[in-house]
Amino acid sequence: MTTRHTDLLVIGAGPAGTAAAIEARRAGRDVLVIDKAHFPRDKCCGDGLTAGALRHLDELGLDPTTVPSWQVVNDVNIAGPNGRSRVFPLPRSRGQFAAITRRRELDAALVDLARSNGADVLEGEALSAIENTSSTVTATTSTLTITADHVVAADGMWSPTRKLLGLGTADYRGEWHAFRQYFRNVSEQAATELVVWFDADLLPGYIWSFPLADGSANVGFGIQRGRAHSIQDMRALWPDILQRPHVRDFLGTGAIAEDRHTAWPIPARLGRTVLSNGRVLFVGDAAAATDPMTGEGIGQAIETGRVAGRLIGSTTSPTDIASAYEKEIRRGMVRDHSLARSLSAVLGTRAGATASVAIAGLTPWTRRNFARWLFEDYPRAVVGTPHRWHRSLFNQDGAFTSQGALDKDRTASRGE
Repeated sequence: MTTRHTDLLVIGAGPAGTAAAIEARRAGRDVLVIDKAHFPRDKCCGDGLTAGALRHLDELGLDPTTVPSWQVVNDVNIAGPNGRSRVFPLPRSRGQFAAITRRRELDAALVDLARSNGADVLEGEALSAIENTSSTVTATTSTLTITADHVVAADGMWSPTRKLLGLGTADYRGEWHAFRQYFRNVSEQAATELVVWFDADLLPGYIWSFPLADGSANVGFGIQRGRAHSIQDMRALWPDILQRPHVRDFLGTGAIAEDRHTAWPIPARLGRTVLSNGRVLFVGDAAAATDPMTGEGIGQAIETGRVAGRLIGSTTSPTDIASAYEKEIRRGMVRDHSLARSLSAVLGTRAGATASVAIAGLTPWTRRNFARWLFEDYPRAVVGTPHRWHRSLFNQDGAFTSQGALDKDRTASRGE
């Protein structure tokens, strides 16, 4: 058994963990990241990246041209329960406001980025024990004993760190559950357009089809627990969803399913979970930070990771770090999620979902601004959080506005 010490131990090398590692490394901290998986590895996800997520990735230094499946999206097509579809446009030629990429490729690219910033990333190392004391944290894997001044737990919804510290929630299965499969040989529309269907029996859940750069599509659906369909129904429901006329016609008769379908739970209870414990901070799904209205979690994961890494890089006091982390998350993201939770209740009825899509699509102004709000161009509850206001808040450029990225954006928008 090898023993080593580090300033920061990050448990989990997904977007939240790598973001924390990069920020701490930029501040000069020694960083060790461990993950039980070997990268690249698949991650069950809708693969969507909002404007908020894209800005974080841009600021971390990710180059989207290194991610093969990266597909820029310029329009959001949404159909209400009445079947009427509306197009919600995102800004053109001002950077990227939405994109789709396979998580297998995105997460591997972020691991490479963390390494290029000087973090030591060890794959195939699963946490087996952890002791959190006033002076240090000691973590154990099958091959290592690690002592660390600070720990960021980025190890998912069923966080082993949380369980080993006695902070787990018994029988917790998440607020939402999602189901997806990749399809190739899809129609030209499905290969280039993003579509969301709010079918009445799934509300406030929805069906999606997200295009990827190789001409395939990520197709899936998400449901909220306690609604018309149970989690146990999802596998049996999948063939029915694929045969619904609007889904079948959009994908095309030649669409072929790739590999197997996968399902995953979505933790969306930020503000009702423990965010810190002594020298340990919880980020991403380990903090249940997923948006409770859309189920989007990549942007939230990266943001919580960046906040944690930045604070650990700025001070060595565990008490100050934990206090500042909780304060920042609670006065921003927790408020966003509270609003999103309320809006999700509105979308839970046929009348509410139909009216919401209709109102959002009333004018070019409402369509444009709804698309930007939905894709987190600015925070959900920004009007009620003045500390996040700035002059260009409602008219800022998207991410990756360097010339090379803009060229790729323009090419994608032309369908070339």
